[in-house]
Amino acid sequence: MNKKFLSAAVSLALLAGCAENINSDHYSTSQTGRVSTVSQCTVLSVRQVGVNDNSGAGTLVGGLAGGVAGSTIGGGSTAHTLGAVGGALLGGLVGSAAEKGLTSQTGLEYIVKLDNGQVISITQGTGQALNVGQRCLVLFGSTNRVIAQ
Repeated sequence: MNKKFLSAAVSLALLAGCAENINSDHYSTSQTGRVSTVSQCTVLSVRQVGVNDNSGAGTLVGGLAGGVAGSTIGGGSTAHTLGAVGGALLGGLVGSAAEKGLTSQTGLEYIVKLDNGQVISITQGTGQALNVGQRCLVLFGSTNRVIAQ
């Protein structure tokens, strides 16, 4: 039974690696070598926002581990079944909370006015903070970004 708990714990810990880097200075290999359109802009407002990616993997892994662990409770088939159901429910809740905690990030939502007059919003990580009134560049591509000019 300890091996099953260890496997579940390792699986939940691996979810921490699932949090995507949302900073404007981070590119994945698939984003390199691509052409982006660039527009000049001015930052109108900045606000901090929460960004999370709840894929459901934590609930699934926790539910499976809890169901397996719970099925070892009791001596009869009814007790095994009730233990498995209870363990799956509790494990799913714990796994969901763990995933949320491991994948949550802080981001910044920028409202910018492009030089052509259009006003747009872009949310990205906190890696490079920009200020209201600052002149910037918007990169329109597979991932849109606002960067300092």
